[in-house]
Amino acid sequence: MALLLGGSVTALAVTNPTKEDYSDHAGSQLVGLATDELCSQRTLPLVLQLWIKDCPRLIADQEATLASLATQFTRRWNLGVASVYVTTVGGQDLLPTLRLPRYSVTTLGVAGRFLVLKTQSDAGELE
Repeated sequence: MALLLGGSVTALAVTNPTKEDYSDHAGSQLVGLATDELCSQRTLPLVLQLWIKDCPRLIADQEATLASLATQFTRRWNLGVASVYVTTVGGQDLLPTLRLPRYSVTTLGVAGRFLVLKTQSDAGELE
């Protein structure tokens, strides 16, 4: 029994996702959130909606940049067999009348997978 438990703990420790693994995961998650917030819900000002023809693609093309941004704004607690990541991004002024939405995501990384525990966002502010 102790051998099985020890093997399980070792397996979890070996498959504990790295910060680089989380960066890839966070980039794709941020693309989805930003696409929904800015493109699907039409929170962009009308002038930008007319200027940007393919909003989802524009955001998807920024996945590597968003992943890098997430890495910069992520705190990781390595618990050995799992990790807890807290990422908070956004809230900056994009234009004088448009503030980027702020997202905060708490994620558990375990066994090579990620489980989102909590998300918070504001809709940004349009004036």
